[in-house]
Amino acid sequence: MLQTFFMPENEQFQRLKAYYMQLLPTLTEENWKVTEQVLKVRSFKKGELIVKEGHVCNNVSFINKGLVKMYFMVNGKEKIIGFCNELNYICDYQSFLTRKPANSFVQALENTEVVETSFDDLQMIYEKVPEANKLGRKIAEGLFLEMCEANHAQANETIIQRYRKVISDHPWLMQRVPQYMIASYLGITPEALSRIKSRVHNKKKSLVVI
Repeated sequence: MLQTFFMPENEQFQRLKAYYMQLLPTLTEENWKVTEQVLKVRSFKKGELIVKEGHVCNNVSFINKGLVKMYFMVNGKEKIIGFCNELNYICDYQSFLTRKPANSFVQALENTEVVETSFDDLQMIYEKVPEANKLGRKIAEGLFLEMCEANHAQANETIIQRYRKVISDHPWLMQRVPQYMIASYLGITPEALSRIKSRVHNKKKSLVVI
């Protein structure tokens, strides 16, 4: 069962603060305090849903620790569209921005701790902290670029190219995510993924010079 904590001045906010400062070094301590006052820390056990289809997504969540997957249900089957680990934001952004029910799920794959900001609190921050608008834009731009890159890969790259990109850009996935979930993310069967892994591995072995 999830737990909610209200912990201003807590070390659980330090990762988020460092993330903000990296994106916006001019963020003042005073403006950080305004933001910090509305943050909530939540813990989800492995398997718990953070976002549910059919429910309005009211929070953006920064992952302090843990791992989640995002997926749709298509004809009764999961279609995984992404994974997020530590130091990333998760949300059904369409639902969050439009205030309409979500059409996706976000589920914890490990025991996960997030720092949440509600929609209403975020609007308040934008009003009181002018710098936050620039920070929000930078985060949104990063998410948009990730989406463009994913769409390009889906349309133009082969499955083998996409698999290689996954293990190159996100090597932690192979240690933390079951193979059948990676297969769902790539849009193939687990058996097909096994064959691809074998081909890639064998090719690497053949390139080794003794």
